[in-house]
Amino acid sequence: MTFLADSERYERIPYRRCGRSGLRLPAISLGLWHNFGDDRPLDVQRAILRRAFDLGVTHFDLANNYGPPYGSAEINFGRILREDLAPYRDEIIISTKAGYDMWPGPYGEWGSRKYLLASLDQSLRRMGVDYVDIFYSHRFDPETPLEETMGALDRAVRSGKALYAGISSYSPERTAEAAAILREMGTPLLIHQPSYSMLNRWIEGGLLDTLDREGAGCIAFSPLAQGMLTGKYLDGVPEGSRASRGTSLSTDLLTEENLRHVRTLHEIAGSRGQSLAQMALAWSLRDGRVTSALIGASSVAQLEENLAALDRLDFTSDELAAIDRDAVEAGINIWAASSAG
Repeated sequence: MTFLADSERYERIPYRRCGRSGLRLPAISLGLWHNFGDDRPLDVQRAILRRAFDLGVTHFDLANNYGPPYGSAEINFGRILREDLAPYRDEIIISTKAGYDMWPGPYGEWGSRKYLLASLDQSLRRMGVDYVDIFYSHRFDPETPLEETMGALDRAVRSGKALYAGISSYSPERTAEAAAILREMGTPLLIHQPSYSMLNRWIEGGLLDTLDREGAGCIAFSPLAQGMLTGKYLDGVPEGSRASRGTSLSTDLLTEENLRHVRTLHEIAGSRGQSLAQMALAWSLRDGRVTSALIGASSVAQLEENLAALDRLDFTSDELAAIDRDAVEAGINIWAASSAG
């Protein structure tokens, strides 16, 4: 059956301006890091993407190696785009990245011009599109001149294969350097994608200030702390969860101290009439310098529950003070080495 998008989709979600650019993003965007590889049924993926768009989610975030296997998330997204969402391509923001391992040998990861531009070409073929809206350097490469990496982003934009340039998990200092290089080339830095959550607050130590000065937006990934802020681990490790599979969340992080903080945050969320996940998402958006928060979704129901966070974005000063007492670093920032630059 031909997909016809809900005519009221743009009345259901707030949009925020991305830094000082002309682009606005939905306050919550959908990331395809998990649940969109070949290990998940395509009909479930299709249902999630359709429902997200119907609810006003216009931004879909990918990377070259999302899967499993690598590349499969882009292939699956491309098929659904072609079969369902193609008439709405101009209403959709598609982003992808390169920087982590993708293929064997010296040209299949990090930040060289060779790797980034070859990877972008591959991503375009997998998704069946002529361009992506945002192309990211997925991580800082300490052994490649930053001018080369930023030059590749500039080339991607000038060639028409990307509309905007972004970076992910760069330190405040490297972010400022990258922005300066791009500005001199004539391709402004649009956005930075860092990890950020109530249990991983590193961007408050200077990155948000840097982005504000540079006029770049911020889109937070892992705002639910790799699942720790969903509430699913309050009473153990459920079968099939990320921790049980050892993917991006180690059971070593589920210490009694961390869980004590999570349980208290869960109670605060309940007093607000929200789930823990909903409060965590709302909290990540409390600073206007954060353009959007990236969520994943394994089902339509989970997608809808998380988007309901937007129904209650306000916090009292007492609530923020209470949250601050338990919104503490939990050792979950597995991208810290890259961000240290």
